[in-house]
Amino acid sequence: MGASGPAELFDVAGRHVLVTGGSRGIGEMITRGFHAAGATVYVSARTASACEALVEELGERAVALPADVSSVEGVAALVEGLSAHTDRLDVLVNNAGATWGADIEDYPDEAWDKVLALNLKAPFNLTVACLDLLRAAATADHPSRVINIGSVDGMRTPIWESYAYSASKAGVHQLTRVVGARLAREHITVNAIAPGIFPSKMTAFALETDEEGIEESVPLGRVGRPDDAAGAAIFLSSRAASWVTGAVLPVDGGMVTLQ
Repeated sequence: MGASGPAELFDVAGRHVLVTGGSRGIGEMITRGFHAAGATVYVSARTASACEALVEELGERAVALPADVSSVEGVAALVEGLSAHTDRLDVLVNNAGATWGADIEDYPDEAWDKVLALNLKAPFNLTVACLDLLRAAATADHPSRVINIGSVDGMRTPIWESYAYSASKAGVHQLTRVVGARLAREHITVNAIAPGIFPSKMTAFALETDEEGIEESVPLGRVGRPDDAAGAAIFLSSRAASWVTGAVLPVDGGMVTLQ
């Protein structure tokens, strides 16, 4: 069998893609990237107005599905809403997340509950809830895809005291491997992207204080851009990555190499 040409190799047109936390930050970057590449995107986030504003801007092939995936009830409502629009799901992007920073002696128990519920439990619960839709789209030659958004902070000691966040993202990476092993025989791949510093609500406090210093700390000399996030997600959803599962892909400008 000969190799596919570049256009076919990275084509995701016609795919049905659900992105949680898809209305801002890295999630918005990924949503916009898939939409521009011809996919139908389902934008989910807790704030309905943010989802609807992005969908209105994107136009055709964009659907707003606001939901809070930190609870089992929220996951069920999201999948019910998704099922009203499509009978298959080609790509699930588990991006919704939260962080919490505090000194070690002041780190509250509620931080662990909030962060682990959204960052670690939600990707598992939503993946399980979407299995029938993922199975409906999956074939041996064109597997369905689950993409979990981890973090470089789950691969190295973080800069800030974000204990629950970094621990949850390390858990996301391991969850990716475990669920990937379980679903491989069903032609569903499970991979993770481990982003470095991208402009977002989570990083705004740092970039507003010392953007130049942060950029200088990144080996490749800059923070992440929309194409960096979207390109990694599209690659993992394309034919080019149809034989890749259980992988954690750093998209961090080389920060993971510093430790």
